[in-house]
Amino acid sequence: MTAIQTVLVANRGEIAVRVMRTAKTMGLKTVAVYSDADASALHVRTADMAVPLGGNTAAESYLNGDDILEAARKTGADAIHPGYGFLSENTGFAAACAAAGKIFIGPPAAAVEIMGDKALAKRAMLEAKVPCIPGYQGEDQSNDTLCREAAAMGMPVMIKAAAGGGGRGMRRVADPEQLLQSIALARSEAEGAFGNSDLILERAIEGARHVEVQVFADAHGNVIHLGERDCSLQRRHQKIVEESPCPVMTPALREAMGLAAAEAARAVSYVGAGTVEFLLDASGEFFFLEMNTRLQVEHPVTECVTGFDLVQWQIRVAQGEPLPATQDDIDLFGHAIEVRLCAEDPAAGFLPSAGPVSLFSVPPEEGVRVDSGIETGDAISPFYDSMVAKVIAWGETRETARLKLRSALQATALAGVTHNRAFLLELLDQPTFVEGGATTDYIDQNYPKGFLPAQPTTVSLAAGIVLQQILAAEQHFASALSVNEELRGWVSTGPVTRRHTYEVGDATFTADITSSSAEQFSVTLMEATHTVTLQKLNADRVAFLIDGQRVVLSYHQPDAAVITLATDQSEVTLVNTDLIPPESAEDTQGGKVQAPMHGQLASLLVEADQAVEKDQRLAVFEAMKMQHEILAPVSGVVQHVNGQVGQQIAAGDVIMLIEEAIGE
Repeated sequence: MTAIQTVLVANRGEIAVRVMRTAKTMGLKTVAVYSDADASALHVRTADMAVPLGGNTAAESYLNGDDILEAARKTGADAIHPGYGFLSENTGFAAACAAAGKIFIGPPAAAVEIMGDKALAKRAMLEAKVPCIPGYQGEDQSNDTLCREAAAMGMPVMIKAAAGGGGRGMRRVADPEQLLQSIALARSEAEGAFGNSDLILERAIEGARHVEVQVFADAHGNVIHLGERDCSLQRRHQKIVEESPCPVMTPALREAMGLAAAEAARAVSYVGAGTVEFLLDASGEFFFLEMNTRLQVEHPVTECVTGFDLVQWQIRVAQGEPLPATQDDIDLFGHAIEVRLCAEDPAAGFLPSAGPVSLFSVPPEEGVRVDSGIETGDAISPFYDSMVAKVIAWGETRETARLKLRSALQATALAGVTHNRAFLLELLDQPTFVEGGATTDYIDQNYPKGFLPAQPTTVSLAAGIVLQQILAAEQHFASALSVNEELRGWVSTGPVTRRHTYEVGDATFTADITSSSAEQFSVTLMEATHTVTLQKLNADRVAFLIDGQRVVLSYHQPDAAVITLATDQSEVTLVNTDLIPPESAEDTQGGKVQAPMHGQLASLLVEADQAVEKDQRLAVFEAMKMQHEILAPVSGVVQHVNGQVGQQIAAGDVIMLIEEAIGE
């Protein structure tokens, strides 16, 4: 056995912080590596030592195995934990760690090579008699062969990157005319994310559940499973809600899936933590999907229902220790549900969002765990994944866990970036989810155009209006030389009414605000009148009594004219237009094509003076590991092309202008 003293975490964000947390409890030193974009990130601040890698993109930093190994050498790290993503399933890196005398806290390179390639993995599983989805995983990668195999399989089909996972390089195709285009996009995305453009095809299994089994193996021949996780709620083929146990699991099915998962691990001489993923159809039949040869994002739900620290297990197994438990020791207790809080816009097809985080808080609550890689004042980078945090709730029953998670999300505040909190709350309240009936196509079927959060209520608007008034008064009195506390809010003429104009999204309205004291207000807006009394105010939270009901809100005020409130369902950004100086009219021509988010322009498909049709593909934009098509907003002629392939572009930047055709 080789005792580990110092662990370098070859990753970033929440998983880097989470690995360091366990390493520190074990008395180990930790080393962070970081890109230029992450120089002040939380994982850097958490580690005992930190080494810069330079660059911004993953290829320049977290995928640079040579520089990471050099960082391990410089800091004396004797082990490297890859987290998930990046180099976690890179066979070359695993082998390089061994060659450099560094312990790779993960499976052997040979197992990673087989299971990291969907084609090789599927062949191995077929040989091991593990049930598999019918499909094509051959070496011939020509378009003709892929199209022929897809036609023989019948639509719809799934196109998948042979290397990697996380939904990247994956497309569902139901229309044969879209097949070639989807193959091209999947190849490009796979090449960019994994450096490998090979694809496999599988028959699309409709209405299935995504159920995965956590397995663990040691170097002494022991292989066990730690129950299952249901990961059926997905968007863009990426999980956003996970739970354990699966709501429809039976003891017999759990035993069968567990045995199949353990057999899959044995077939490749697996060591360490791994996850075998299955699709479970309505009849109870299950099929091997893939094996992730690493720690999964959703591992906390397994930790919650087993009581084990899986990162600690990883480190102990990597040292050569036997598994700390046998299969007979595994007993699932209670229920755990996890949601992924992501910087994305559900109203715009879940496009990723990036930018500074002006406020992030999740009030502590018993039975609730938060794994995050950011704090207030940090930023969501356009170069990496969009996940901000994982919020996990445990309860003795599934319903208790759901209600705890719902309560925690309602109290969560995230300002500065667009995010999916309201959508997660919507999902948790849907009858299909409450009853445990959600499948992998639930979001696609029920939210085909994304999700538009509920409009703010007059109650929340009144709260924002009053808070803005109070903060303005606080600032005024703070700048005064001396003001008696008893005189704050007093005027000689009695109650004063002020009228202001506000904007919320695209809506504009006026409100009359009457103050009878520094704490008591009456607000009339949109034919509603609310009585608002201040109860408590601190730097980022406020408590009001509104029409007799206590309301507690998180808030952020970037400037005097703007205030953002986190209500129990959504964020409300209120702009007092009376405090904003007039600006020149902005160009609003319909032919302006803007970047939907921060990211890189991956390809340009048109040029200046070219005629285009509405909804024609103009460009491919890459952000947060995903590729997104940019479509023409109108028919017309391209006048200017401002962007260049490979260029980093900020959200809202104009990529090109189209002169709209007459009559459009």
